[in-house]
Amino acid sequence: MKIGLAGYQGSGKSSLFQWLTGVEADPSKSHTGQSAMAAIPDARLDALAEIYHPKKLTHALIEVTDTPGLSRDQEGNAQKLASIREADSLVLVVAGYGGADPKTEYQNFYEDLLFADMDLVQRRIARVKESQKRPLPKEEKERVQFEMDTLMKINDGLEAGTPVPASALDADELHVLASFRLFTHKSCMVLVNTADDEQDYERFNGMLGDKIQVLAAPVSLMRELASMSAEEGQMLVEEMGLKVVNRDEIITTMMDVSGQMVFFTAGEDEVRTWILRKGGTALDAAGSIHTDLARGFIRAEVVSVEDIIRLGSESAVKAAGLAHSEMKNYLIQDGDCLHIKFSV
Repeated sequence: MKIGLAGYQGSGKSSLFQWLTGVEADPSKSHTGQSAMAAIPDARLDALAEIYHPKKLTHALIEVTDTPGLSRDQEGNAQKLASIREADSLVLVVAGYGGADPKTEYQNFYEDLLFADMDLVQRRIARVKESQKRPLPKEEKERVQFEMDTLMKINDGLEAGTPVPASALDADELHVLASFRLFTHKSCMVLVNTADDEQDYERFNGMLGDKIQVLAAPVSLMRELASMSAEEGQMLVEEMGLKVVNRDEIITTMMDVSGQMVFFTAGEDEVRTWILRKGGTALDAAGSIHTDLARGFIRAEVVSVEDIIRLGSESAVKAAGLAHSEMKNYLIQDGDCLHIKFSV
């Protein structure tokens, strides 16, 4: 899963990238994008460590990409948009300082993405129309016609400004569109980059209605605070009366919006979180740990991390009858702790 930070030039994307990943933005990569890993925070991991006392504690990592900033006058945007398409999920960074209207900033940027999708789809429609002029075998003709029908369905929605969501398409239609990586099919949240003295981040929450998750933070200030010692940062916050935004909240919201969750493995050697898409199965989870576990999968022994923390040990959870064995199609729940049984 690759999370793309996207926005206009000067929106604060690069500062957000540095704040989330701890990696300094490289100006030489401003036209190609820069990626780094961010640790996914989870207080349950630390609580498990107090119980298992493992030799190693490992947080799951998520890839964050600082995509090239778009130009408001559209100059040079085609190549930059191609880079943004590579992301699986987007965080749109919009200005909310210096008199900027973040809602307008979002609407303008979203329109740029919508028109880019429309251009891509319409160019493909033109090529498919050309292929339909040639004599084709019946099966190939039906396949091409299905592609055209799917493309026209998408194009009609884009032209009306009401894109057809991926959830409204069947598996065959999604297969036709897979290579397009449409912006309007990506999960998305918005982060408003506020002024340093902003005191009411919550006022932005309903800015775009219920469908788009919106968070707000003075990104450059938060990045600066993160680079200081805890004592220095606290002193600055108190002196200036600043309101601090929790970095962990940003990352966990990114995870949720992108349709990801975490599951756990725990033992004396290591306690660890792993990323899995929501709706993933026990077999998917096994494969994310190691392909051999998926290949030889027998069953998954499942306990809830919350139960382990509440009762104080895995053995206590089992004694209480709260452990369960599941087959490969079991749907993993956020916070499941797994032991995969497999054959070699």
